[in-house]
Amino acid sequence: MTSTTCWRRVDKLKATNIIISTHAIIDWRSLGYEVEVSLRINLDKSQPRAFEDFIQGARKIPQVIEIQTFLGSVDVRLSVLARDMGHYQELYMAQILTLPNILDVEALMHIASVKSNEMLPL
Repeated sequence: MTSTTCWRRVDKLKATNIIISTHAIIDWRSLGYEVEVSLRINLDKSQPRAFEDFIQGARKIPQVIEIQTFLGSVDVRLSVLARDMGHYQELYMAQILTLPNILDVEALMHIASVKSNEMLPL
């Protein structure tokens, strides 16, 4: 396929909102971020704005690179980047735990990315 044909196809997919955006995949380690932690968080849902207030606060933390909400035993998942374990501990104590409406937090340390792909066979 020629590059012109490829770009026409991409433009058509964008025009029909099949492709919503394009983005760069960043190697965070090359920028000095050695630690990635996934935090599973349960919120106090007796508070009427539990999700809204928590998410608004989490968005303000630059090291939170992803926020997901769920139905089920976990309410929210945050992906957090840190330079090292000391930096992570500072972020966790000073910024994460001070977010509103947290009932419980489970931390999962990222060891390796086995598969990271957002493509489907179309």
